Order: sequence, then C-alpha cells, then structure tokens
Amino acid sequence: MNRRLVKLAAVTFVAGTLALTGCGSRADTSSTGSAAAKKVAKIGVIAPLSGDLSALGLGIKNSVDLAIKQANDSNAIPGWTLVLAAEDDEAKPDVGKNAATKLSSDNEVVGVVGTLNSSVAQSVTPVLQPAKIVQVSPANTNPTLTQGKDTANPARPYDNYFRTCTTDAVQGPTAATYLLSIGVKQVATIHDKKSYGQGLVEAFSKAFTAGGGTIVAAQTINPDDKDFSAVVTNVKAASPAAVFYGGEYPQAGPLSKQMKAAGLNVPLMGGDGIYDPAYVDLAGSAANGDLATSVGAPVESLSSAKAFVAAYTAAAYKDPMGAYGAQSYDAANAIINALKVSLAKATDAKSARGDTVTALGSVSFDGATGKIAFDKYGDATSKVITVYKVTGGKWGTEKILS
Repeated sequence: MNRRLVKLAAVTFVAGTLALTGCGSRADTSSTGSAAAKKVAKIGVIAPLSGDLSALGLGIKNSVDLAIKQANDSNAIPGWTLVLAAEDDEAKPDVGKNAATKLSSDNEVVGVVGTLNSSVAQSVTPVLQPAKIVQVSPANTNPTLTQGKDTANPARPYDNYFRTCTTDAVQGPTAATYLLSIGVKQVATIHDKKSYGQGLVEAFSKAFTAGGGTIVAAQTINPDDKDFSAVVTNVKAASPAAVFYGGEYPQAGPLSKQMKAAGLNVPLMGGDGIYDPAYVDLAGSAANGDLATSVGAPVESLSSAKAFVAAYTAAAYKDPMGAYGAQSYDAANAIINALKVSLAKATDAKSARGDTVTALGSVSFDGATGKIAFDKYGDATSKVITVYKVTGGKWGTEKILS
C-alpha cells in the first residue's frame, strides 16, 4: 500500500485504515486482497516448546506454522487470514490447562493442534470442548481420549477431539507381535505412571501374553527419576530377553544406559515416545540394538510426504520436524479444510467454532502421511505402525506394519 502518498486532506481516512491494519498486522499481504480487509482466525498449538520434550514440541509448532503460511499464500480461505497462536505446555497437565484456558478466551481461536502428551490432553480437552474449539492431536495415543475409559464398550467423551495418529490399542499389540516374531518370549515391563506410558504397557502386556509370551517383571518409575538402579536390579533378577518401556526418551535413554552398565544386556523397546535422536544421544552406545514403534510410516518412505519435507527444509526452521512433523502438518491442514466450510459465511471466528467441529468430522484429503480421515470416535482411519532399531548410533527402519 502507498499510504505515504495519500494527500493531507485524507488524513482521517488514512488513520482509520492504519488502525484496521494494526488489528490485522500479522496478516499475509501476499494473499489476494488487502491485509486490512481480511478477518483473522487463529489456529493454536499446545505443545512442549521448552524443557526435555521440546525437540518434539518445536517440530509440531513449526509444521503447523508451515501449513498456515501455505494456506495464506494460496488464499485458501478468501476473506480470512490464518494466524498461529502457540502456547508452551512444558509437557505438564496443569500448564497445558492454563494454555487451553488462554486460547479458549481468545475469540479469534477456532482450532488447536496438540497436545504431544496424552496426560496433558486429559487436562486440555475438557477446557476446549465447552468453548467448541476443535482439537486435533498429532501424537496422543492413549485410546481413552476418543473411546472413553471403558474401551470394551467405547463411547466418545469429547466431540471436539480428533487425532492424526493411531493409538496404543494398535501400537502396543504391534510391538508385542514383533517381539514374539523374533523369538522373544520373556519380557520385563517398566512404565513412568503417566497416561501414555501406563496405557502403552497395558496394551502391550495383554497382547504379549495372549500371544504366548510371559511378563517376568512389571516395574514402574517416576517421571522425574534419574537413578534407575533399584528397578534395573529387580528386572535383571527376572532374566528377561527384552525390556518394554512405556514413557518418553528423557527417562528411557538413561534407563537403557544404566541397564547395559549393570550387565542387563538386552534390548529396550518402547513406543513413539522414545523414537527421537535425543534418545540415542542420552543412551549413547548402549542404544544400539534398542527398538521402538512409532505411528505412521517414515516420511522418507512416503511419496506423499516429499512436498512437505521439501517445504519444511526450504522454510529453514532451526528445529527439525521431529517424529510428529508430518502428522502435525496434516492436523493443521485438517483444521484448515474444515475452516474452508465453517468460515465461508461466518461473520467472526468465534461464531464458526461449532461449525468447525462438525466440518472436521467429514474432512477427507490426501495428506503428507497419506489419506486423512476420521472415524466416528475421531480416530484416524490410518493404522500404520513402523518398527525402528538403533544401529550404528542411528534409528533405522526395521518393518512397516498396517
């Protein structure tokens, strides 16, 4: 805009125009129409942007940011500019609840991508649901979030909650089946008492014993533990052929290192919570031979993810996309696809919240991770799980299962 060329007689008009521009200062002026003429709708992110799990959380935020920028550049929703509103939950339920409260009080927020942790989601979703803000998680795998506490008689507890990843009801049994298939019949389990870790171990244990395996020891740790010597001693005495861990890499890496140092030279296997380069950094050479399952197929194997990976690289984010980058990108685009419907005739963002929840349930598109659609519970229809193994200090693909 060439406002500086406007004649002095039009000062009043210019001042009004600038005031409108200030309200939408984050709008993308490259999109069709002027930034000042566009209404704003915000997509929030609730994830750990600091602390031990920030390597995953920052990848989530950046991937959502990329989807928003692309939508604005293409004028995906005429008359509207999308804005990122990212909040740090520090991987803590109470902090996540505060973040959700902050976002739900912002009338421009219409959707949220997050959370990383299932335990945080249990505090966040009950805040977002009454506000009719749709939530799409790229990483929550606890089945109860979509099917309720009695998964034998599933009942959806939150109509606003969806996810682009599969659940521990699939991930746990897949890990069990894999270990049994390579001849591992005796396993010790350890979890961190959090929703994700406990749920994953329960799903694994049920499938492992049903397949003929034996759980020779079942131990727990605290999420902030550093010294695992007592647990390692108890597990070693049971002579397992492998250890299955439910939790995340900040504890799993040191646990593997301390296991091997104590002479418990068996693989540690975990879920998607340990599948990150940081796990190998923390475990050191002890990580070699360790295993993990993670949701979806590796992005490097997906032709559908090539454009996303290229765009993420070109954007030059200082943080890697992490284990959930592609799922986060798809989660953001699921919300954007719903907004194409809900914002079409909306006068403001808040009035479109309920319609966005409804539209999200019918979303179907080809995403970075493949076909994106949701079942009646809000779960992703894709059930792909990949088994990874650390070899030579790096995670490598062992098997892709669906």
